[in-house]
Amino acid sequence: MKITVLTQFPDMFAPVLSESILGRAAEKGLLSFDTVNIRDYSLDKHRKTDDTPFGGGFGMVMTPQPAFDALRACGAEGKRVLYMSPRGRMLDKDLALELSKEEEFFILCGHYEGVDQRIIDAFRMEEVSIGDYVLTGGELPAMVLIDAVARLIPGVLSDHEACFEESVYSGLLEHDQYTKPRVYEGMEVPEVLYNGNHRLIHGWEYENSLRLTKKRRPDLFEKYLEDHGELSKDEKKILDTVLSEY
Repeated sequence: MKITVLTQFPDMFAPVLSESILGRAAEKGLLSFDTVNIRDYSLDKHRKTDDTPFGGGFGMVMTPQPAFDALRACGAEGKRVLYMSPRGRMLDKDLALELSKEEEFFILCGHYEGVDQRIIDAFRMEEVSIGDYVLTGGELPAMVLIDAVARLIPGVLSDHEACFEESVYSGLLEHDQYTKPRVYEGMEVPEVLYNGNHRLIHGWEYENSLRLTKKRRPDLFEKYLEDHGELSKDEKKILDTVLSEY
């Protein structure tokens, strides 16, 4: 997969795209990244890429010319182009999985007050949000999207199936995690986790996930009750116990 990011701040991406899982995926040839500096395409003598908005208001808006030329130069016309925006479709499992099957896509990062709407319209961009809040620019949301998508590409994680068992993707929040030592400053790891009985361990993890989800994300819990699929006898008993307490 090739991901091209168009931004006014390309240096923000190098530390993220070259490290950890993303860096290893690139080394293995599973992913390739290209960052395009929109300023390089500005015809303004000061490499200016934005101007004040028509109609008044605070902030600056990205002007069409540098963005149009940058998008055309990197071959984005007719391709899937995303624009990171708080008014867009929310990034979730379905969208991440959908994007993970693409051979190539582009991401445009706005900054400050956003971009001229004609840029979005001309390239038929899909607006994507990572949450109901506003950031200074689209660079951090783009990094979040790239990481979420990359994890779903076969071969990026050592155990591809594991990514679907993690928090939220499984339908429940992930259970509590522990590691050595068993006791630290008087706090003990639950005994069930090191007794070697995998049936009891799974039961503890399932119950812990249920309780965490019910407490912290009741919306997810209700959705899980509607479409959790087939449960084992042990899981059904645990679920019934948790439901009886509320």
